[in-house]
Amino acid sequence: MPLFMDRHDVPGASAHDVANAHVSDLEKAGEFGVEFFSYWFDHNDGAVFCFARAPERDAMKAVHEASHGLVPAEIIEVQEGEVVKFLGRVHDPRDASEITSPFRTIAFTDIVGSTELLDTLGQAEYMVLLTEHDLAIRKSLISWKGREVKHTGDGFMISFDDAGRALGWSAAVRDMFDTKENLTIRLGLAAGEPVDHDDDIFGAAVTLASRICGAAEPGTVKVSDVVRDIGTEAGFEFDSGTEESLKGFADPVKTYVLLN
Repeated sequence: MPLFMDRHDVPGASAHDVANAHVSDLEKAGEFGVEFFSYWFDHNDGAVFCFARAPERDAMKAVHEASHGLVPAEIIEVQEGEVVKFLGRVHDPRDASEITSPFRTIAFTDIVGSTELLDTLGQAEYMVLLTEHDLAIRKSLISWKGREVKHTGDGFMISFDDAGRALGWSAAVRDMFDTKENLTIRLGLAAGEPVDHDDDIFGAAVTLASRICGAAEPGTVKVSDVVRDIGTEAGFEFDSGTEESLKGFADPVKTYVLLN
């Protein structure tokens, strides 16, 4: 059976309310052939996200409707590996005290001028440089508790549970590669939730982070307004921001360069 994630909008709900609703779901799940694995609650946005195996989307909707009436606003099909890479270990909370937020910061890295670099260095030397780059990035993720979602060929897509760690890691990686000869990178960060009017898990945040990375100047870290707001509260400094037209976004997007 396929795997699904859904989103419920529950403004004003508490963690205890959400935990009780989940218990009701578990009691009704078998009637609809649904198996729940976990759920997350973003208290700030008043949104709940459920992860389950079901025969079809309508079964996910039906079990919620029968148990407590909180019908999901969105349901998307997902792959288990993607859920783990973005959200980490899947764990079904025992009670309200174990509920966690699904809000994640997504980062992209990119080697500037990788095609030209390949032409200049040749295949063998370029592959040595790329291997060193990959090892450095992966080693840094261990220290900063980031998860590699995907290797993009000349960069990475990475997920962080905490925006402050994502920014600290970005600054460290930026500074590390600033000292390396023949290799310049740029980074882009955005943040969001797993299901938000998109058919892909973290689709909006992934697209925005990718576009911001592409718009970043060599050797810089550029972030979305959401990441900037969280980072400012955590003590990070940014420039005054720039309105940019990014592919796939109808309106200009304000982006900020990380300064420290």
